[in-house]
Amino acid sequence: MPNRMKLTVSHAPFWHTGSSTSVKYYHIIGAAMLAVLFGLYQYGIPALAVLTMSVGSAMLWESLFNYLAKRPNTIQDGNAALIGLLFAMLLPAVTPWWVVVTGTFVAIVIGKQIYGGLGANPFNPVIVAYAMLLISWPVYLDFNAALVDYNFAFDPFYPMAAAKFQGAEMVEHFTISGMLMGQQVGGIGTGFGLGLIIGGAYLIARGFVRWEITISFLAGIFVTALLYNMSNPEVYAGPGFHLFSGMSLIGAIFLATEDSSSPVNFVPMLIYGALGGILTVLIRNIGVHVDGVIFAVLIISLVNPIVDKIRPKAKRRVMNYA
Repeated sequence: MPNRMKLTVSHAPFWHTGSSTSVKYYHIIGAAMLAVLFGLYQYGIPALAVLTMSVGSAMLWESLFNYLAKRPNTIQDGNAALIGLLFAMLLPAVTPWWVVVTGTFVAIVIGKQIYGGLGANPFNPVIVAYAMLLISWPVYLDFNAALVDYNFAFDPFYPMAAAKFQGAEMVEHFTISGMLMGQQVGGIGTGFGLGLIIGGAYLIARGFVRWEITISFLAGIFVTALLYNMSNPEVYAGPGFHLFSGMSLIGAIFLATEDSSSPVNFVPMLIYGALGGILTVLIRNIGVHVDGVIFAVLIISLVNPIVDKIRPKAKRRVMNYA
């Protein structure tokens, strides 16, 4: 009978670094502040009201659901506040309060809690809420109509609609530097591209956001937009326009990288991100929606469980016993 050695080990984790999910969420909130502050500067008190209502109601729904379900209150982990903040960043500054409250209810209760809470949701709660509002009440999320009373120092014609319905010549009104500095009409926190890039670079450097998804998402947008532009430059905008307009940057940095709805392995992350970027441009160019980021991220979340099963083939080691 072979001699079996008995080993006694402790279970993982063997050593804790002191990090936590709440630390991550607070860092993401901090990284989004540059874009948020610019939105407050550009849109004023109405934007502050939407942000306050969104964050506050998201935390309220979280507390109320936990109370009714007799679960521990989890608002201190920062996830509900982050969901409320990201949701508000996608909204026009004049969104009615009841639309905001309805959206946060959908995000927290339907998008997160009914699946079991933090870490169990198959879709990004922010994406779920925005997509449902976009289908139910699209008029309130139409930036052209919502922000018609604002006087901007630039041409306020929404760039995505311009490129889609009037040809690429309208893109000349929107330079890359201008879009990076917020010269475009959109959500409270989506216009200031430079602020989103700085926040994203910080999160990637600290390891709070996986660069594989962000870079591959942007690469998918770049390549697909370039191919369209090469096929007919008078109709389709170039890759620079698609990268820095609309929700491209916030989608690549803050939305597609949500932990529960995105892959954890290297190759699947690249496929997941690239597919999201490709779908974004396809929806913009040939779909019925002006900005395709929301539905692109929603679709790639559906294929995430399948994509994440892709593994590199393990090499078989052949032991030569003399």
